[in-house]
Amino acid sequence: IDPAKFSDKITNPYFPLEPVTTLIYEGKRDDTPRRDETTVTKETRIIMGVRCVVVRDISTSNTELLEKTSDWYAQDTEGNVWYFGEDTAEYKNGKVISTAGTWMAGVDGALPGIIMMASAKVGDSYRQEYRPGVAEDFAKVLQLNATVETPAGRYDGVLVTDDIDLLDTSKSEHKFFAPGVGFVATDGMVNGH
Repeated sequence: IDPAKFSDKITNPYFPLEPVTTLIYEGKRDDTPRRDETTVTKETRIIMGVRCVVVRDISTSNTELLEKTSDWYAQDTEGNVWYFGEDTAEYKNGKVISTAGTWMAGVDGALPGIIMMASAKVGDSYRQEYRPGVAEDFAKVLQLNATVETPAGRYDGVLVTDDIDLLDTSKSEHKFFAPGVGFVATDGMVNGH
């Protein structure tokens, strides 16, 4: 990782992160209603010498807090968006019950991964995150020109990935990324507004 080749300005059309943007996703996960609110902050964090943008995510179900996460992203000079880690906490009855899945590139053997390629092609596959035994997500590009309907509208030219947790390969989901918008849907969760 050469910090001179990274920026906290994320302009990849399939994963743009414009500061002070909030997206809300609603749907069901494991037959439970779920609402995710994702906010791109003006905050940054230096990881492995790279200035990363901080993105906060709050997940609730029927107004009960389930999870709070801070994710750290940076874009390289070629336009690939890198994932440098996350600080995550799961909640039950208002109390933290787990921080499993927390990792930071450069700590305990963890390495950054690519969350979105600059010039993805069908069949491309890449590691999204890597902390041995803790965070080992992997993605494969399935489509580049899909169409998806959400409550927020219809999106064309959508990039579709199959995301797999290598620690539990039964966990697989398709994610949908619209050009100029970014993440708009996943199996069971859609961009509401």
